[in-house]
Amino acid sequence: MAVSRRRSPAPAATPASGRFVLRLPPALHASLQGAARDLDLSLNEYCVRCLAAPGPGLAADEHAAAILGRATELAGDAVVGVVVYGSWARGDAAASSDVDVLIVVERRIALTRALYRAWDTAPPVWHGRVVDPHFVHPPPERSTGGVWGEVAVDGIVLFERELRISSALVRTRRDIAAGRLVRRIVHGQPYWTAAA
Repeated sequence: MAVSRRRSPAPAATPASGRFVLRLPPALHASLQGAARDLDLSLNEYCVRCLAAPGPGLAADEHAAAILGRATELAGDAVVGVVVYGSWARGDAAASSDVDVLIVVERRIALTRALYRAWDTAPPVWHGRVVDPHFVHPPPERSTGGVWGEVAVDGIVLFERELRISSALVRTRRDIAAGRLVRRIVHGQPYWTAAA
């Protein structure tokens, strides 16, 4: 027997006051403050713009939010961007595949094993898959290849500040299209390098 789940009519709405209180984890609050500061905006104005942007995109996905949340727990407002790439992003992940995530942090954050060990104490999952983080600093103005070539080809930007990641990926794609960066394979693993 099916049970009806009808909602009772909502009471007549009163006009909104325009005030809204939101409790955030401290790391996310710090990340939002940093993003607002980078754009020379108040935290309130930054949040209003983000909320008014068309469509929630992947930010509304609980798994994407968990990855961003974990990154901000570890690096705070130094998180510049988060990008999913690799087999999952390409749509050819095997049942045993992990999810590769590029976490771009400002240069003031040291890229050490301690950062990865800290991640491993409470790693998020992406739709039941292990998340494999790759912490990097923003690339130089002229791409030299490396992981940025792979990310430029199949990366999905989950979060970025000031379009810094998208701009870097566009520059890298242009270098690939112009033949300045080429893809090579060694021992079955792809890598990108400057053309000879």
